[in-house]
Amino acid sequence: MARILITSALPYINGVKHLGNLAGSMLPADVHARFMRAKGHEVLAICATDEHGTPAELAAAKAGQDVKAYCDEQHEVQRRVGEAFGLSWDYFGRTSSRQNAELTQHFAEVLESKGLIAEVTEQQVYSIDDGRFLPDRYVEGTCPNCGHEKARGDQCDNCGKLLDPVDLIEPYSAISGSRNLEVRDTRNLQLKQTVMEPRIRAWVDAAQGWPPLAKSIAYKWLDEGLRDRTITRDLSWGVRVTKDGEPREGFENKVFYVWFDAPIGYIAATAEWAEATGGDWERWWRSDKGAEDVRYVQFMGKDNVAFHTVSFPATILGSEEPWKTVDRLKAFNWLNWYGGKFSTSENRGVFMDQALDLLPADYWRWYLVANAPESSDTQFTWEHFQGTVNKDLADVLGNFVNRILRFGASRFDGHIPKGGEPGEAERWLYDEVETRLAAIAAHHEAMDYRKAAAETRALWAAGNEYLTKAEPWTHFKTDPERAALGVRTGVNLCRLFAMVSAPILPFTSAKILDALGLAHEDLHWPEASAEEVLTALQPGRPFTPPDVLFRKIEDEQVAEWTERFGGEG
Repeated sequence: MARILITSALPYINGVKHLGNLAGSMLPADVHARFMRAKGHEVLAICATDEHGTPAELAAAKAGQDVKAYCDEQHEVQRRVGEAFGLSWDYFGRTSSRQNAELTQHFAEVLESKGLIAEVTEQQVYSIDDGRFLPDRYVEGTCPNCGHEKARGDQCDNCGKLLDPVDLIEPYSAISGSRNLEVRDTRNLQLKQTVMEPRIRAWVDAAQGWPPLAKSIAYKWLDEGLRDRTITRDLSWGVRVTKDGEPREGFENKVFYVWFDAPIGYIAATAEWAEATGGDWERWWRSDKGAEDVRYVQFMGKDNVAFHTVSFPATILGSEEPWKTVDRLKAFNWLNWYGGKFSTSENRGVFMDQALDLLPADYWRWYLVANAPESSDTQFTWEHFQGTVNKDLADVLGNFVNRILRFGASRFDGHIPKGGEPGEAERWLYDEVETRLAAIAAHHEAMDYRKAAAETRALWAAGNEYLTKAEPWTHFKTDPERAALGVRTGVNLCRLFAMVSAPILPFTSAKILDALGLAHEDLHWPEASAEEVLTALQPGRPFTPPDVLFRKIEDEQVAEWTERFGGEG
């Protein structure tokens, strides 16, 4: 049994996340956690709301709320929506926690003692009309790299290039829209990433289990040359800047930059978990406390990769303390909305709470995993969503479960019949199941989610093909033992489908287990031979057909959703 620590990119606090956020981090992290738990491993799945920085202040101001009250409210909203989507975190913490403040201040002081943080005077945009310095995200303008007219001062969402506010063309204040800006000197703390570059490169060189996308982004940053990074900002909301445990002189009106404290939030949220549950967070994060045996897996979209392969490692490695670093980093491309990006700030696309108002979570979970943006960006369209759900879930999985259990209930009084000895159809099925189970497990281990979903669907299809070969409804009058064998095998296939589909379709798997009278705790990954798995439920056991597992999405629904959310063209 392995110990596996799983984290996903922390969702910003500024509103419920859209399907692109879900597809590129939180959902695949949950699928991996569920699979590894089913395999019997000790898993700790940690996430948290990312609550500091400009997005939180701007969103709170827009909502007319105090920023702390806004974050308190939105953290609970995101926790509830995540759980409704089946995200099985062991703990969902907050970067505004006491633990994160203490750890962030600790890292800053340790890094400074190692000569990796220095005070610098640099130029920053000052808004005369707002009467304040503007942190990077408070400045917007035209990207000098691609010409996108709504680039932020830290990064262009269109081309992904990292920016400084002074780089922007025709900049303006995101607070007031004022263009009455000037550049003034201000003091900040700077992380000397340039000093760490050789060590970070060696660490990336040695990394295994990263997809090409993650390594290519890391090397792009390294090859272009790292820059020293300012880690303080002129904001009131965030982790206060301290020295020797006291407010740092000259930095009383500054906080640590969100991209410095947010990744530390993975560790801090684990400390929150430990305080809430009595667990030991250090055995997951410190190599001198047992974390050398932990396999640490991170999930994130490609826009977060650079910070996790350069900036956060500079913090962790630069401290020279025995902290656990990531072993496998699964990076995703973008799920796009009709050729453009999903966007929280521009309210473009479908958001998690809206999705659940339309359909149950498993419809979305299946679509997003089966079409995971792994090798390239993928496009969401209502028509593609409709086709995937109808063909895979309604026609293949739902059709099988409802067909065999309804027939078994009507012809065998809702109890598993004994049946005769396995024949040619069953032997074909055993071989097919052995092959498919091995492939599905291998793809889950490799974190190749499109392939894992495709093989899972192929297993469901094999079940339908078996029923075509066994034809229990045809043989019911002429060869009742043969019909009984088909039903017995089919009911056992339902159990198998619940076990194998659970990482992606947890709610549907639970419904199937309920129909078979099985406890949800019985859910595990099938390790026995196919024949043993498909004869596990004994004759005489009762079962009850569930309601229709998946209702087809109709053209009228697609038309209604297109009108409501957009997406044509």
